[in-house]
Amino acid sequence: MTNKTLEGKTFAQMILSGAHHLKNNAKMIDALNVFPVPDGDTGTNMNLTLTSGANEVKKAEHTHIGRVSEALSKGLLMGARGNSGVILSQLFRGFGKGVKDKETVSLEDFAEALNAGVDTAYKAVMKPVEGTILTVAKDAANAAAEAAKESSDFIEFMEKVLKEARASLERTPDLLPVLKEVGVVDSGGQGLVIIYEGFLSALKGEELPEDTGAQVSLDDMINAEHHKMHQDFMDTDDIEFGYCTEFMVQFEEEKISANPFSEQKFREDLSEYGDSLLVVADDELVKVHIHAEYPGEVLTYAQRYGSLINMKIENMRKQHTDIVGDNKKEAQAQPKEKAEFGIVTVAMGAGLKTLFESLGATVVIEGGQTMNPSTQDLSEAIQKANANKVIILPNNKNIIMAAEQAAELAEEEVAVVPTKTIPQGMSALLAFHPEQSLEDNQASMEEAAGEVKTGQVTYAVRDTQFEGLTIKKGNFMGIADGKIKATNQDILETAKQLLKEMIDAETDEIVTILKGEEATEEQIQELEQYLEDEFDDLEIEIHQGNQPIYSFIFSVE
Repeated sequence: MTNKTLEGKTFAQMILSGAHHLKNNAKMIDALNVFPVPDGDTGTNMNLTLTSGANEVKKAEHTHIGRVSEALSKGLLMGARGNSGVILSQLFRGFGKGVKDKETVSLEDFAEALNAGVDTAYKAVMKPVEGTILTVAKDAANAAAEAAKESSDFIEFMEKVLKEARASLERTPDLLPVLKEVGVVDSGGQGLVIIYEGFLSALKGEELPEDTGAQVSLDDMINAEHHKMHQDFMDTDDIEFGYCTEFMVQFEEEKISANPFSEQKFREDLSEYGDSLLVVADDELVKVHIHAEYPGEVLTYAQRYGSLINMKIENMRKQHTDIVGDNKKEAQAQPKEKAEFGIVTVAMGAGLKTLFESLGATVVIEGGQTMNPSTQDLSEAIQKANANKVIILPNNKNIIMAAEQAAELAEEEVAVVPTKTIPQGMSALLAFHPEQSLEDNQASMEEAAGEVKTGQVTYAVRDTQFEGLTIKKGNFMGIADGKIKATNQDILETAKQLLKEMIDAETDEIVTILKGEEATEEQIQELEQYLEDEFDDLEIEIHQGNQPIYSFIFSVE
């Protein structure tokens, strides 16, 4: 490109290139988590958010940059997940407003639009923090304003913008001490740099190298709802390949030596067994999703290359019959009258879902750490609540912004109680009174959430030094309200140290233990005995939470 104008088709290519590059690097961005816990999700959230935007761009009129930006903004808004995804959506929302009526843009127009995006994103965050994606976006936009005056074309312009974005990213640890302590740059800022790298590669017509994000890429493609699409428009008998088959093959040296693995040949061979085939491989394993009529034949073929792990086979004909049957029942039923109040909450784990429903939640969205629901998911949950007034309990600090975005889009009256943990959500739900107004409930529920202390026990995914603690990879950590308070090789010792830190024998009366999917009954019994021995007159409640990642969640009040 040798001119100073940009049209819609090229901008669409920039977006698609940025989305592709982000998808390939999502796993790396996830790893830039300040806490060494197995729940880093910034890369995943930004990836899913931008993918939603890119999908809308593909449908847009590509000759008009304003139309492309409008489509991008729409997709980002509804697909936004996590704080990083919401901020990304706001950056391009402001950008889109800046180019709304333009068929082509100049260097100056593009720079002004980037700065408009920064202004929009800063306004969307209640307490902006420097040393984050916001700072990287701001510094890059400021550089764009200067580059627009000096550059001869869009390639030179984007090179200068990207150079400053990278420099700003490297400065993030100087602005945010916790990043320097842990030895990482800001993950959201890294994601934005990756997107801008994709922009530049599209302008240059270059291919970007693939990264190690294969696992994330396939997981993104296999959406949990993909079997429900179009099911009402087909008969069960029309399903040619009846079993949804997912598995991974861990490569084995002996088998690979005798039968060298080629991803292309593997994909071609498997395509003979069914449809909806997705294959992603790296040096150690290959992950497969296929709809097959005889899944056993697929598994037998795949075993040529190694051992089978993480297998899941589902009967889609039965699923279809159940879904269509349920839909027909719903269609025949009379529309339900709207309730006055509905409560939407987020939780991960069958036990937590049941627990929240028993406490009065109307809709429980499956999600939390590693799986933040999108603005679209939350908007649909608001509709499903079928109420005039809806209260959202995010139960995770990374879901609050998406919840607030969904509330703004809703036709109903919606209030967000910014709960950051499962115990806060439980405490808030117990404080709900249907006879009170929405505003009074919001206030009393926020107050109740602030009175509970939260503890979590999980394991470290890397060695690190954090707030005076030396944490070894694989050791367990006890986290109290966002601060690491204990670490030990033994999970029970970690849990006991954490509880000792959290409980004030003079004032605290109740401890609730939520048992994760990795915890055992023997461990629960030992913790219960410990609490009885160490603390007098303490009421102990135990619930099956089935939550992943955190073996125990403690609520103290």
